[in-house]
Amino acid sequence: MSIKKLLVLLGALVLVLALSACAGPAGPEGPAGPAGPAGPAGPAGAAGADGAMTELTCKECHNDTAIITGKKAPWSISGHGAGTAFAEEGGRNTCAGCHSGSAFSAMIAAGQNFSQLESGDANPTHQDCRTCHQIHVTYTGEDWALETNAPVTLVTSGATFDGGSGNLCANCHQARRYMANFVDKNDATKFAATARFNTHYSVQVDTLMGIVDVAANLGVEGKPGAHYSMVENTCVGCHMGESDAHGFEPQLGTCVTCHADAENFDINGYQTAFEEKVKELEAALLAKGLIAEGAEGYAAVPGSYDKATASALFTYFLIEEDGSMGVHNPNYFTALIDAALAALQ
Repeated sequence: MSIKKLLVLLGALVLVLALSACAGPAGPEGPAGPAGPAGPAGPAGAAGADGAMTELTCKECHNDTAIITGKKAPWSISGHGAGTAFAEEGGRNTCAGCHSGSAFSAMIAAGQNFSQLESGDANPTHQDCRTCHQIHVTYTGEDWALETNAPVTLVTSGATFDGGSGNLCANCHQARRYMANFVDKNDATKFAATARFNTHYSVQVDTLMGIVDVAANLGVEGKPGAHYSMVENTCVGCHMGESDAHGFEPQLGTCVTCHADAENFDINGYQTAFEEKVKELEAALLAKGLIAEGAEGYAAVPGSYDKATASALFTYFLIEEDGSMGVHNPNYFTALIDAALAALQ
């Protein structure tokens, strides 16, 4: 190497050393730059083990069987499933507890009865699975449990209905009023009949127990019927039976446990004979001008009537509101209609 090149290299070295000696401390780290593009996806991992069937509780109800659809199909064409009740009255506080399915559930949860609701249901629903059952509480088959089966204190009479699973039904299928609610304010010995001189459609629990006050007014002793004391789960036992029928039509299979030779509900010709008496009572009321054609069949002609006449009139509508053609309590209804006919003689 020539002396000239050696001197150049030595000069460069001296310059580097000088610059290094003058350098200050390192400054703070600058902000991170933008992320680069993602790399290619890695290979899929191995599949995990299947969940245990005991963990898939939803399948107890939601599966490929007819456990739900088999109940919904007949229910949808029943009076409960048709939906008209909630559309007509679900928004009224005096009606919502029984006419709106969601209001019913809230009423039961609050330990109330239909007379205690302070407001109607702003978004009424028809009676569906959730109305009667504890749907989606545990997400298991236990959700088919009833909302309640506690005995029911009846609103109008104060009596206690204790009919097993039928207690759920009793919360609504009870009278809203008796004859005592129609006493004439101007004459306490008479009754002021209106176009709705009745118990309000749902009197089945009261007739099963034989406690409607019209009986005493006619001199009839009211007693619970055999279908109240002998049919397990009362309403549910008769209207759903062992087949768990959700159309709520009476089940002949329940009848034959006591009436072994029954082929229909006209056992020993009772309904045929009773229907004839109903026609006789109807004719007598028409003849006396006590009933007339209304928007939905016959209605009471408003007026103030003596106890015997009013009781006969009330009995006619009691039979209609009960809807069983006497079957709910045969002895009670037979005695009532015989007394009603005698009162009109």
